[in-house]
Amino acid sequence: MAEALRVLGSPEPAFEAHRLSVRCGGQELLRNITLRIQPRQVFGIIGPSGVGKSTLLRCMNRLVDLIPQLAVSGEARFQGESIYRPGVDLAELRARIGMLFQQPVVFPKSIYQNVIFGARRLGCVPRRELPELAESALTQAALWREVRDRLHEPAIRLSVGQQQRLCLARALAVGPEIILMDEPTSALDPKSSEAIEELILGLKQRLTIVLVSHNLGQVRRVADWLACMCTRNGAGEVVESACCDAVFRNPQSQEVVHFLSGSV
Repeated sequence: MAEALRVLGSPEPAFEAHRLSVRCGGQELLRNITLRIQPRQVFGIIGPSGVGKSTLLRCMNRLVDLIPQLAVSGEARFQGESIYRPGVDLAELRARIGMLFQQPVVFPKSIYQNVIFGARRLGCVPRRELPELAESALTQAALWREVRDRLHEPAIRLSVGQQQRLCLARALAVGPEIILMDEPTSALDPKSSEAIEELILGLKQRLTIVLVSHNLGQVRRVADWLACMCTRNGAGEVVESACCDAVFRNPQSQEVVHFLSGSV
């Protein structure tokens, strides 16, 4: 009976936040954010510009720590454990919760060196296995066929769309369980954007994707669940969270109705 109940019950969330808040001095940027992100889904975060979506994303792998003016309070748990508990290895956390930024961040190195950068730094793969790892990661990012004869050329020579897939390959090379994506296609042409969307849909079969996007058409195409953020009394809050179709067809918050109508 206990086993049956576990099968029927909700799976353990990949990530959850409870009353998560962020302050900058006396100003509150995020207030009482509560989220429950299930594994192997695309979890979209939408809302007006300036509401704190990117800040929230950076709280999930503690990149927010790199901004000393910001203070975080509340709960944030990855696979049931607090990411703010003492002794957390931030390099390991950021490997397990990778990130793709709005603008591709490529290092002044070769394509190959970019892909293996994180894995070599973490020492998680024997040196002799790095070429095989690079091929696997580039294949997963749908880039291998385009660069397999150019691996030792500077990564900066790639197109912007290829650079973004290279950054995705670099994140995949360290074996993440969650990938955070902050407007990953906003700097790309339509063809490259479509390629990233296809990759998102393929990757969610084994990974959890958290996607911040202003492109509501993109969100409708790839997201399973949405958190809608708005500003209340000067701070970003989650005002509605539901499956993607429900939010677009029948939003429950007037703030979300107003946002969606103004974004069409």
